[in-house]
Amino acid sequence: MDLGILHQDGEILVPRNRKARPEMLRKARAPSRDAIGVAVACLFTWYGLADLGAREGIPCGLGHALSMKAIHGGKAQNDTIAAQKFAVLWRGGMSPPAYVYPAELRATRALWRRRLPLVRQRAALLAHVHNTHRQDNRPEMGQTIADKAHRAGVAERCPDPAVQQSIEVDLALIDSDDQLRTALALHIVHTAPHHDAHPFSRLQSLPGVGNILALVRLYDMHDSRRLPRVPDCASSGRRVKWAKASAGQRSGPSGKKIGNAYRTWACSEAAVLCLRHNDKGQTSLARWEHK
Repeated sequence: MDLGILHQDGEILVPRNRKARPEMLRKARAPSRDAIGVAVACLFTWYGLADLGAREGIPCGLGHALSMKAIHGGKAQNDTIAAQKFAVLWRGGMSPPAYVYPAELRATRALWRRRLPLVRQRAALLAHVHNTHRQDNRPEMGQTIADKAHRAGVAERCPDPAVQQSIEVDLALIDSDDQLRTALALHIVHTAPHHDAHPFSRLQSLPGVGNILALVRLYDMHDSRRLPRVPDCASSGRRVKWAKASAGQRSGPSGKKIGNAYRTWACSEAAVLCLRHNDKGQTSLARWEHK
């Protein structure tokens, strides 16, 4: 890993590459241990540094991944230069911090996010079955095959044995995905009350919000106190776009990818459900967002 340690006056003290080992980091910051913090880019390797800092009392800041674009200027670009630029940005407060998710909940959140690829694969398989019927000039099935009770005889609607085999493969994969998703969701539902029972039950009490929306909200937001206002919460779910303007003229939105991608769908879905179940939809949505 490349280290860029700065003095308070901006002097670069340690511009060098070290092995990514805890003892190397301890040795590099030993001369000024009590007066230095660690800032790391929000990549998949940040867990180890954040956990090391938590164990040893080292202040650790997490730089938002999209804010790393600010370090890519200049003719030369390598990890050493990037580390130095990131240290300068962090020291000057020009790098927005990301949320350091608690270590004890990361494994459960990662398991919950594994559900999304299964859902996408299931949707692709269902679409392939419908498209295959249309390519073979078969009449519409009339019933949704998303329901297992309506899948009987679907493959036999096509006379060609090869087409039948293709559809049977799709249906078998759909059945397998359904079992995996059900088992995964059931495990998370049983685990969630042990992590944060009260918010989980409150989320489920809202109109139209079931286990899926409640779990997405619970594990991808975690602590609502870090977003005290409803606009902050909506912005973190990518429901608010930043405006770009110069000399009083707007040139369109910006920051479309700033925020939690997993919470985007949950916010939209909850808004629709609240509007359907309550005439005072805006009030319900605001209450749901704040929870």
